[in-house]
Amino acid sequence: MTSQNVRGRRRATGPAVELRPARATMEIRPRDTERQVRRRKSPLRQVADFAAASGVGQKAGVALAATGLALTVGLPATSPVMATSESGQTESALAVSGGSQPEVSAAASAKIDFSRAAVATAADPDGKLKQLLSAQSVGSIQRASSVGTLASPLDTLTTASPFGYRVSPLTGGTGDFHRGQDFVAQCGTAVHAAATGKVTFAGWHEYGGGNRVVIDHGNGLETTYNHLSSFTVKVGQTVTRGDTVALSGTTGASTGCHLHFEVQVNGEVVDPMGWL
Repeated sequence: MTSQNVRGRRRATGPAVELRPARATMEIRPRDTERQVRRRKSPLRQVADFAAASGVGQKAGVALAATGLALTVGLPATSPVMATSESGQTESALAVSGGSQPEVSAAASAKIDFSRAAVATAADPDGKLKQLLSAQSVGSIQRASSVGTLASPLDTLTTASPFGYRVSPLTGGTGDFHRGQDFVAQCGTAVHAAATGKVTFAGWHEYGGGNRVVIDHGNGLETTYNHLSSFTVKVGQTVTRGDTVALSGTTGASTGCHLHFEVQVNGEVVDPMGWL
């Protein structure tokens, strides 16, 4: 077969070439089904499956130890867990272990106690107060640190007149500075030491306090108890927090039965509620 091009030359042509169809070849590789299962399981899940399959759990391990069986336990997971009985029989299962662990054994008569040890603490408020006073100057102690370091001078505290400026109950004049805190108390009510200390005054206070007791707690901290009907302590006596030192009354510059309680820091009165 010949053909002629546009310029008149002839060229030989053969039969038309047939294109071979492309063959798509796909090899199907066998899948590792176990690999997919391993991918989906987290280490915790594998441990849980092992415990479910072997029946060896925390309680079972304790029971084995209590009956005299020796356990070899490891973390996290390729070596076996071995449970060997006294008869020499050995059971193995897949475990979670990275290395050998020492054997744990117990006698058949051993007792296992899961109860918590009792923890008892005794509050030491005087120790807290002493530590507070020794750590810094009493005059620089902040209210947040001092609140609660002194005990209540009465079994029940009900304020009758607060610390600070007020209208005088005696004259009715304004601008009267109240040096302490007045608490409601019937005459004859027991008055307690607010903290451990030494009695430095017990007698009549000529400036309106009536029968008065002063206790020195050290480091510049003092408490005073005023308008008492009577007192049961003497100068130089050491008293303990909570001891009864007097009975409330209405002696001195007073308009009725109550307790006038003061806290003094380096000789200056401060708000008692900052310490109670």
